[in-house]
Amino acid sequence: MRQYILRRLLQMIPILIGVSILMFAVIKATPGDPFSYLAGPRVNKATIDRMKAAAGLDKPLPLQYVNWVKQTVQGNLGYSLRTGEEVTSLLKKRIPNTLILTMTAFVIGVGLAIPIGVISATRPYSLVDYTATTFAFMGISLPSFFTALVAIFFFAYTLRWVPPNQMTTPGEAFNIWDMLHHLILPAIVLGLREIAAFSRYTRASMMETMRQDYIRTARSKGVGERIVIYKHAFRNSLIPIVTLLGFSLPDLFGGAVIFETLFTWPGMGQLTVEAVNNRDFPLLMVTNMFFALLVVVGNLMADVLYVIVDPRIRYS
Repeated sequence: MRQYILRRLLQMIPILIGVSILMFAVIKATPGDPFSYLAGPRVNKATIDRMKAAAGLDKPLPLQYVNWVKQTVQGNLGYSLRTGEEVTSLLKKRIPNTLILTMTAFVIGVGLAIPIGVISATRPYSLVDYTATTFAFMGISLPSFFTALVAIFFFAYTLRWVPPNQMTTPGEAFNIWDMLHHLILPAIVLGLREIAAFSRYTRASMMETMRQDYIRTARSKGVGERIVIYKHAFRNSLIPIVTLLGFSLPDLFGGAVIFETLFTWPGMGQLTVEAVNNRDFPLLMVTNMFFALLVVVGNLMADVLYVIVDPRIRYS
């Protein structure tokens, strides 16, 4: 198992290199640059050219990429071209905020979805199953930004149960309960899609497992229904769910780009949007590579969880 994990980690290197080349080419192909907003009567073209030269943007693209790789390997992620702040410093501020939001949404999503899916599978075509299916289809079908806007309007502005935005109340000292009050709405809305997807996968996987011969054999031997469902059927239904778990990690962080912007949550998603709007190339490369890293790490986590869920699986 250790050799397999080590081999997968080594395989990540060429994958991330290829992704970085593609991202670098796409980012550089976008129109505009970080200094285009300065163009005007007060700033002449020569001044802007000097600023581009100082940032290394006047060099050929292959050389720009090589310089970026050299600095990244040395641990220097560069500086924001708009604010001049170290990218590492920006990440230290924003990553914890995104982790708080996404991990809370993940716990809510998985914690509610799996029991709902199991209940739906054990009581198929009942009122509970039809209700769960209806809400699952709504959660999958409705666009995330629309659900977020409706939730903000209804719960924040109409009922005034929760704040509409920000991570804490502006102008007040940090308080954990105040942060949790601000966290409730974006975390639940972000987790709704996970609830919908995981509950449907859990239901389908459980119903397929319940039809297997060993389940009928266990019942015929007089094994209790609870043991049949949770020890035999549920555990053997986890492999498709584990696959979804691996992809849900980057999916949640990707969804954070929308939700952090709508809820003004100061995390990686909002930072990415700011980098795009400002054509902040060093910052944009790092944020995109962060999301790419999540994808390959999520896949590795899924493969490792396969062995934990099903001891019959072995990697040689």
